[in-house]
Amino acid sequence: MNEEPITREEIDQLLRFLPLFDVPGKDFIEKWEGSETTQDGTATMPHPVYPDDVVQFYWTAGQPCWSDYDYEPREAARMLRDDDLISNATLADVKTMLTYCVRGERFSDGHWGAMLESGQVVAILKRLRTLRGQM
Repeated sequence: MNEEPITREEIDQLLRFLPLFDVPGKDFIEKWEGSETTQDGTATMPHPVYPDDVVQFYWTAGQPCWSDYDYEPREAARMLRDDDLISNATLADVKTMLTYCVRGERFSDGHWGAMLESGQVVAILKRLRTLRGQM
Protein backbone atom coordinates (compact mmCIF):
# COMPACT_ATOMS: atom_id res chain seq x y z
CA MET A 1 0.00 0.00 0.00
CA ASN A 2 1.41 3.37 -1.01
CA GLU A 3 1.12 5.94 1.77
CA GLU A 4 3.59 8.40 0.23
CA PRO A 5 2.24 11.90 -0.43
CA ILE A 6 0.93 12.44 -3.93
CA THR A 7 3.35 14.49 -6.00
CA ARG A 8 2.66 17.33 -8.40
CA GLU A 9 3.83 15.06 -11.22
CA GLU A 10 1.26 12.39 -10.30
CA ILE A 11 -1.47 15.03 -10.23
CA ASP A 12 -0.29 16.39 -13.58
CA GLN A 13 -0.53 12.90 -15.09
CA LEU A 14 -4.26 12.94 -14.34
CA LEU A 15 -4.83 16.60 -15.18
CA ARG A 16 -3.65 16.07 -18.75
CA PHE A 17 -7.00 14.34 -19.32
CA LEU A 18 -9.11 17.32 -18.23
CA PRO A 19 -9.10 19.13 -21.61
CA LEU A 20 -9.73 15.80 -23.37
CA PHE A 21 -12.80 15.02 -21.26
CA ASP A 22 -14.27 18.47 -20.62
CA VAL A 23 -15.88 18.48 -24.06
CA PRO A 24 -19.67 18.77 -24.37
CA GLY A 25 -21.20 15.82 -26.18
CA LYS A 26 -18.01 13.74 -26.22
CA ASP A 27 -18.55 10.02 -26.66
CA PHE A 28 -16.73 8.06 -23.98
CA ILE A 29 -17.74 4.65 -25.31
CA GLU A 30 -16.80 3.82 -28.92
CA LYS A 31 -19.26 0.96 -29.21
CA TRP A 32 -20.78 -2.00 -27.44
CA GLU A 33 -19.73 -5.48 -28.49
CA GLY A 34 -21.05 -8.88 -27.61
CA SER A 35 -24.64 -9.78 -26.87
CA GLU A 36 -24.41 -12.69 -29.25
CA THR A 37 -25.33 -16.34 -29.10
CA THR A 38 -23.11 -18.72 -31.01
CA GLN A 39 -24.31 -21.80 -32.87
CA ASP A 40 -23.41 -23.96 -29.87
CA GLY A 41 -25.66 -21.83 -27.64
CA THR A 42 -22.90 -19.92 -25.86
CA ALA A 43 -24.01 -16.39 -25.06
CA THR A 44 -21.73 -13.41 -24.65
CA MET A 45 -22.72 -10.39 -22.64
CA PRO A 46 -22.43 -6.91 -24.14
CA HIS A 47 -19.40 -4.91 -23.07
CA PRO A 48 -18.14 -1.45 -23.95
CA VAL A 49 -15.15 -0.65 -26.11
CA TYR A 50 -13.51 2.49 -24.79
CA PRO A 51 -11.38 5.03 -26.70
CA ASP A 52 -7.67 5.01 -25.88
CA ASP A 53 -7.82 8.22 -23.83
CA VAL A 54 -10.46 6.71 -21.54
CA VAL A 55 -8.43 3.52 -21.06
CA GLN A 56 -5.29 5.55 -20.38
CA PHE A 57 -7.08 7.75 -17.85
CA TYR A 58 -8.45 4.83 -15.87
CA TRP A 59 -5.10 3.05 -16.01
CA THR A 60 -3.44 6.18 -14.59
CA ALA A 61 -6.17 6.71 -11.99
CA GLY A 62 -5.79 3.07 -10.97
CA GLN A 63 -2.15 3.45 -9.94
CA PRO A 64 -1.36 2.74 -6.28
CA CYS A 65 -0.85 6.41 -5.40
CA TRP A 66 -4.53 7.07 -6.27
CA SER A 67 -5.96 3.96 -4.60
CA ASP A 68 -7.89 4.17 -1.35
CA TYR A 69 -7.58 0.61 -0.11
CA ASP A 70 -10.05 1.24 2.72
CA TYR A 71 -12.77 2.92 0.67
CA GLU A 72 -16.40 1.97 1.13
CA PRO A 73 -18.18 1.83 -2.25
CA ARG A 74 -21.51 3.13 -0.90
CA GLU A 75 -19.84 6.07 0.81
CA ALA A 76 -17.80 6.86 -2.30
CA ALA A 77 -20.96 6.75 -4.45
CA ARG A 78 -22.66 9.13 -2.00
CA MET A 79 -19.69 11.49 -2.22
CA LEU A 80 -19.93 11.54 -6.02
CA ARG A 81 -23.59 12.57 -5.87
CA ASP A 82 -22.71 15.63 -3.76
CA ASP A 83 -21.48 18.48 -5.97
CA ASP A 84 -20.53 20.60 -2.94
CA LEU A 85 -18.44 17.79 -1.51
CA ILE A 86 -16.62 17.33 -4.82
CA SER A 87 -15.92 21.09 -5.05
CA ASN A 88 -14.44 21.08 -1.55
CA ALA A 89 -12.87 17.62 -1.58
CA THR A 90 -9.56 16.94 0.08
CA LEU A 91 -6.89 14.93 -1.70
CA ALA A 92 -7.98 11.91 0.38
CA ASP A 93 -11.58 12.42 -0.82
CA VAL A 94 -10.35 12.59 -4.43
CA LYS A 95 -8.54 9.28 -3.96
CA THR A 96 -11.70 7.67 -2.55
CA MET A 97 -13.86 8.91 -5.43
CA LEU A 98 -11.29 7.91 -8.06
CA THR A 99 -11.04 4.44 -6.53
CA TYR A 100 -14.81 4.07 -6.90
CA CYS A 101 -14.69 5.30 -10.50
CA VAL A 102 -11.88 2.91 -11.41
CA ARG A 103 -13.14 -0.22 -9.66
CA GLY A 104 -16.78 0.10 -10.66
CA GLU A 105 -16.12 -1.32 -14.13
CA ARG A 106 -15.36 -4.70 -12.52
CA PHE A 107 -18.94 -4.95 -11.36
CA SER A 108 -20.86 -3.04 -14.01
CA ASP A 109 -19.90 -2.90 -17.68
CA GLY A 110 -20.07 0.70 -18.84
CA HIS A 111 -19.33 2.19 -15.42
CA TRP A 112 -16.26 4.05 -16.70
CA GLY A 113 -18.31 5.67 -19.45
CA ALA A 114 -21.14 6.54 -17.06
CA MET A 115 -18.74 8.28 -14.66
CA LEU A 116 -17.39 10.36 -17.53
CA GLU A 117 -20.75 11.09 -19.15
CA SER A 118 -22.21 12.26 -15.82
CA GLY A 119 -19.47 14.89 -15.52
CA GLN A 120 -18.31 13.49 -12.19
CA VAL A 121 -14.79 12.67 -13.41
CA VAL A 122 -14.42 16.15 -14.89
CA ALA A 123 -15.61 17.65 -11.58
CA ILE A 124 -13.02 15.57 -9.71
CA LEU A 125 -10.30 16.68 -12.12
CA LYS A 126 -11.29 20.33 -11.74
CA ARG A 127 -11.06 19.98 -7.97
CA LEU A 128 -7.69 18.27 -8.39
CA ARG A 129 -6.53 21.19 -10.51
CA THR A 130 -7.46 23.56 -7.66
CA LEU A 131 -5.67 21.38 -5.11
CA ARG A 132 -2.63 21.30 -7.39
CA GLY A 133 -2.61 25.10 -7.44
CA GLN A 134 -2.55 25.15 -3.64
CA MET A 135 0.56 22.96 -3.39
